[in-house]
Amino acid sequence: MAAPLRIQSDWVQTLRKDEGEAWLSCHPPGKPTLYGSLTCQGISLDGIPEVTASEDFIVNEINKKSIHISCLKENSSSKFLAPYTSFSRIHTKSITCLDISSGGGLGVSSSTDGSMKIWQASNGELRRVLEGHVFDVNCCRFFPSGLVVLSGGMDAQLKIWSAEDASCVVTFKGHKGGVLDTAIVDRGRNVVSGSRDGTARLWDCGRSACLAVITDCGSSINGVAVGAADNSINLGSPEQTPSEREVGTEAKMLLLAREDKKLQCLGLQSRQPVFLFVGSDAFNCCTFLSGFSLLAGTQDGNIYQLDVRSPRAPVQVIHRSGAPVLSLLNFRDGFIASQGDGSCFIIQQDLDYVIELTGPDCDPVYKVATWEKQIYTACRDGLVRRYQLSDL
Repeated sequence: MAAPLRIQSDWVQTLRKDEGEAWLSCHPPGKPTLYGSLTCQGISLDGIPEVTASEDFIVNEINKKSIHISCLKENSSSKFLAPYTSFSRIHTKSITCLDISSGGGLGVSSSTDGSMKIWQASNGELRRVLEGHVFDVNCCRFFPSGLVVLSGGMDAQLKIWSAEDASCVVTFKGHKGGVLDTAIVDRGRNVVSGSRDGTARLWDCGRSACLAVITDCGSSINGVAVGAADNSINLGSPEQTPSEREVGTEAKMLLLAREDKKLQCLGLQSRQPVFLFVGSDAFNCCTFLSGFSLLAGTQDGNIYQLDVRSPRAPVQVIHRSGAPVLSLLNFRDGFIASQGDGSCFIIQQDLDYVIELTGPDCDPVYKVATWEKQIYTACRDGLVRRYQLSDL
């Protein structure tokens, strides 16, 4: 993995001033950090700054919202993208989770200000307030229809809400600790939850009942993901005939990111183990890239890529900083990751540079969501930032 580059969080504003300067750095693992600067030499007629870099760095390309920088000494390259817009009026405190509806029209987010809100994705305008959880809401997501929201909170409850009138239509009770993450199975007749109580549960939305405790691992489950398994993977057979209320669980894998440094994979319908991988620290989040490839991120900054067919040794371990990996999202032919130091980046197979989403000044980015060419981030500074990949 090439040495990560960093840039001043407000570089766009700074480099629009005459002789404005922004700092740059390159962090080669095990070597001293290289520091540099960018200086604005003036603004061209089309409104784009003319920028030069100090030694060791080079400006490859710049436009209104992005700048492509290389560090020649380390053969490292990043394209930095500034937010297209930021929404500051949705929440008053740290935003812990967010999601965008399948049509791209609505966003949902939860905050340490105790609220969960639905808003217009285009301008951040408030549409609904979802009230009913006691204590903080840890996770929220849209069902595939885009009309219904699933949430999980510190009150050990899951709730299903109408995005149209903010009514809570279903409450699931059964967990004995806070619900930390959820996953929706297929079109949403069933959902999965992971909790601080160490259990992962499968729920029937139609009857608002727990169909099964899929596993009780004795350690907090920080992240869950459901994915369709490649047909070369043996998921095992269920010990009992599955309930007819289970819909779409066959040929699916369930991935659990655990606090006890373990990443666990099971057959969702069979409940049989597929693998158990031990990492360097607590696992915070996980996602599937394909029917056999997956990613999981740890508290000490490692992103493990594993192949379910041979999970003993990672395909690769990406380590860009020691900050906790807080969210991972499958994106095009790569992924988006966010960390506790404010970094949020896109790695794609066909690009020889990393795309860095700038803006947060060392504030953790807790969650990332996408719709088409737009990326939304939830940050501790209370802002939802929206990035346009067309600005690259």
